[in-house]
Amino acid sequence: MGSLSAGSYLGTFLKWTVIASVTGVVGGFVGSLFHISVNAATYFRQSHEYIIFALPLAGALITWLYHIFGLHDDGGTNVIIDSVRTKDHVPLRIAPLIFISTCITHLFGGSAGREGAALQLGGSIGGRIGELFKIDKEDLGLDVMCGMSALFASLFGTPLTACFFAMEVISVGIIYYAALVPCMVSALTAYGISLLMKTEPTRFELASVPDLSPLTLLKVCLLAVVCAGVSIIFCVAMKTAHKEFSERIKNKYLRAAVGGLIIVILTLLLRTTDYNGAGSEIIERAILQGEAKPLAFLLKIVFTAVTIGCGFKGGEIVPTMFIGAALGCVVAPLFGLDAGFGAAVGVAALFCAVVNCPVASIFLSLELFGSQGIILFAAACCVSYMLSGSYGLYSSQKLVYSKLHTRYVNQNTK
Repeated sequence: MGSLSAGSYLGTFLKWTVIASVTGVVGGFVGSLFHISVNAATYFRQSHEYIIFALPLAGALITWLYHIFGLHDDGGTNVIIDSVRTKDHVPLRIAPLIFISTCITHLFGGSAGREGAALQLGGSIGGRIGELFKIDKEDLGLDVMCGMSALFASLFGTPLTACFFAMEVISVGIIYYAALVPCMVSALTAYGISLLMKTEPTRFELASVPDLSPLTLLKVCLLAVVCAGVSIIFCVAMKTAHKEFSERIKNKYLRAAVGGLIIVILTLLLRTTDYNGAGSEIIERAILQGEAKPLAFLLKIVFTAVTIGCGFKGGEIVPTMFIGAALGCVVAPLFGLDAGFGAAVGVAALFCAVVNCPVASIFLSLELFGSQGIILFAAACCVSYMLSGSYGLYSSQKLVYSKLHTRYVNQNTK
């Protein structure tokens, strides 16, 4: 009986190593190509700023693309999260649609990231590979998570974060440890492919990291409290924008065009393109130079809520990092912390608060900023995770266990 059991474990291990490796290779290649494409779109927009005036038409184009491919009620990343829980089929056509649509959003100046698209790309690719290997329906969610890990790792160059993000984001309070080996193999494989394709991993070298002390710990925790509060504002803004646009403008083409027009008007009024696209250069400036405009975090919330809420495609995580970096950079000096270090803490704390993934967030700080100050980053993540309450970016994410008690609650995040 013992040998049969050992053989069963070994067989399952080998099976998932093969499936996850294939998923990682495909995901790594697609993710790297996606990374290159979004960067090319961003570079073209920055070199031809007038193209933003076509943003309303770009929104209508995205709506038309989803219509002709039969995805009339696209749920975005929520579809992928639901599929892991319900074992439902993820349409493969989501992959090319989200790839093209996200590039269009970035090309014309919509405010969005890329990882939300990556999760949809990865989920649909992973689900399809699982079907090709004829794995049981009960295990199909594992390969969806493998795909999510692969695309996340290839885009950011953070395989540990990618692995645990996929395992944590589905259900708050539960980590799907059955996916540990598949997600790790997939993430590491995809990361290796991304390096071969010369896509640079995201890394920051902090100029100043304070020594660990009770006073420093207190200051970092206070900053995390602020981040938790802003995370709730961001989550509410994202869902309110989607609801208001849907209720007030029934025609999807008009809705996307109006949202695009609002972004164009805001850009002209502010006389800056800082809030168009993902805003990676703003994140770098806040972390490496300790510079950010006082209201940059609020303006990014507005731009992103309008962009995603009206029907453009893209992710929310890079905008989250923008908001966290700008917020931390501005608020940290008020607590006597270095602005650049505060920006880094803001990135990790706000990410943790909106996705409700504390382990992945701690790994994110480790992979982005190095091991120095890891205890301070971990403390910030813990505080922001707890104080963000039942809010989250993804409405399909389940709050299975309470953050305050060892109590089963089983409700969707707000």
